[in-house]
This record gives sequence, C-alpha cells and structure tokens, in this order.
Amino acid sequence: MLASIPFNKPYLSGQELAYIQQALRNGKLSGNGWFTQQCQQFFEQRYGVRKALLTTSGTAALEMAALLLDIQPGDEVIIPTFTFTSTANAFVLRGAHVVFADSLPDHPNIDITQLEQLITPRTRALVVVHYAGVACDMAAVMQLAQRYNLFVIEDAAQAIDSYYQQRPLGSIGHLAAFSFHETKNVIAGEGGLLAINDEQFQARAEIIWEKGTNRAAYFRGETARYQWVDVGSSYLASELNAAYLWAQLENLAFIQAQRQQQWEQYYTALVPLAAANAFALPMVPAYARHNWHIFYVVCRTLEERTALIKYLGTHRILAVFHYQTLHNSPFYYARHDGRALTRASFYADHLVRLPLFYELTLADQQRIIAVLHEFYALAPNNS
Repeated sequence: MLASIPFNKPYLSGQELAYIQQALRNGKLSGNGWFTQQCQQFFEQRYGVRKALLTTSGTAALEMAALLLDIQPGDEVIIPTFTFTSTANAFVLRGAHVVFADSLPDHPNIDITQLEQLITPRTRALVVVHYAGVACDMAAVMQLAQRYNLFVIEDAAQAIDSYYQQRPLGSIGHLAAFSFHETKNVIAGEGGLLAINDEQFQARAEIIWEKGTNRAAYFRGETARYQWVDVGSSYLASELNAAYLWAQLENLAFIQAQRQQQWEQYYTALVPLAAANAFALPMVPAYARHNWHIFYVVCRTLEERTALIKYLGTHRILAVFHYQTLHNSPFYYARHDGRALTRASFYADHLVRLPLFYELTLADQQRIIAVLHEFYALAPNNS
C-alpha cells in the first residue's frame, strides 16, 4: 500500500531539542530570555522592524495591535473577508464593527480599489492579509491610509521572508503580526510576533506584552520597581517556544530554498492543465516576492473541487480547501451590511491547497502531480 502524504508536516532542523535544553540550563523559561531576544533581533536586523515582540501566537499579536490602537466600541475596522477568524476577532473583542472587503479578481488578497468606498468617519484602521505570503499592494494601501488618517495593520501570519518590491512584509504598516504555528514556514509549535513600525507604539507595546506592567523596563534597570501601569495580558511567549523558533530561524535559508523548489516543481508540472482550463494556478504580482508558503489551484466549480479532494484522498493524499468567508459566517452574518463579496466567496468554494512542506520528497510530489493529471484526464468537460 502506498504511504499516505499529509498536507503538512512540521519541520525539524535538528537543533530544537538542544536549544530547549540550553534554555532549561539557563534557568529562564517564562519568556523574554536569551532565545526570545535572539528571535526579536532577527526580525529587527533582517527585516528592519523598529521593535519586535515575540508572542504566544499570531492571534495574540493581532490582539495587541487592537489594544495599541485603542480600538473602542463603535469604531470600524476594514478587513478582508477571506481570512482566518483571528484577523477579525482581535478587533471584535474590542467592540469594533468589522467592515469586510472582497478579494481581487485574480488573487485572494484584498481588493485595494474597493477600500475607499468603505471608509466612513468611524473607520480607524485597515487590515491587510498577505495571503500565501504574496504581498498586497502596500503603496496603494499606505497612500489611502495617509489620505484618511488611518492605521494599517499587516496580517503577515503567512508572510515571513516575503517582500513588497524591496521592502519586507511586516515592516511597512504601522503594526504587523506574524505566526509561527506548525503550518507556517518556520514554526514554534504555537507562537507569533508583533512588529511595531511606528515609534509612538513602541513603549506601550512592551507594557501590554508584560501584562500591563513596566516589568521589562525594570529588568533593564530603567525603573526602581515594576508596577501595573496600563492594560495588558500574558502575551509573551515561553522561552521554550523561543528556543524552538530560534533553531528554525537559523535555518530559514534552507527552508526557503526547499519550499521554492517544491512550489516551482508544482507550477511547472501543472501549467499544461491550467492551459487546458482545468484550473487556475497561483498569480504572483510583479511587485511581490513571495515565500512559497502555499501552493493552491482554483477549480472551476465547487463540485469539481469536492471531487478532486476526494480523488486525491483515495490515493492517500491529503489536500484541503481554505478559508470560508467571514461575512457569511454564522457569527457575523447578521452584522454584515449585506454586500455580496463574490470574489472571496469564489475562492472559498474553489481553492484547494496541495501538500507543501520541507520533507515532501520529489517522488511524493511527482505522485501528487500524476494523480492530478489522472483526475483531469478522467473528468468530464476538461477542455
């Protein structure tokens, strides 16, 4: 029997356990130790982030962003509907009204051309999600934000080591959130990072990160004692997670090279099927340099996608769809303003992600590609 091919398998560099043991020997486990600082400096030095704070998750980083912007009940925040719930929850938790935007015609990213008509006097922020590590048009986003005096948050959960033109994603908006969940390019099991690119948020971010106290400043010798000085929560990651993450960040170049090879192998092998109108392949704009986070195809119909996923499953290959639109969700449907966000709904019903992870072998990838070709050779109306 053929071995099963999972959708994802967490990557191990080989140093994770050694670094965790080093953290144990250091006697600093609760966070903001040597490994935490190494990870934060990596983002500050490599990507030009003004201040980086390692968090328990990408969700936590987004929640910190909402606190830093002092989002209040009745404020409006514009976000894409094709995203994970964390993108919206961070602002809903503060009482904001989320205004959903549609996707582009040729990519799941937010359609920047629609945003201006969604802005009202209550709008406080724009949140952009760099889907699959592919940049949104950040020049257009930042120009719009400046015109209306809005804050920009980059949900860069999938976008480590991706670029808009020559600028790293996560370094452009006022704030940005990264994720190191086990499905991401580099992982900590669970973990995230808040990037602060606007100096006005830097000092307060550290206080929110440390449960509303000035504890970090105290341990640097900047204050005689630490006290409760603001709102906050337990957002900083464990030093054990940071140790795991540091082993991954040290190997980022190797991880990225492998993912690039796999992504391009898929793309090249599936061009003939796309040319035959079997499905659409991922589109990467000229201004974007992506990080090969996700490889997906966009099927012609929901029924075809369902059949394709099932067919791959019969060959012991796990392929999965992705986000369901948030404006149509059971939780937010009644709060939505009724606009039909048809492009995002199209991606929700037609997009399927193929296995892509560091240890995916060439033989396994060729097997996946062969099954795709077989499915479309058998499928009706495949021209």
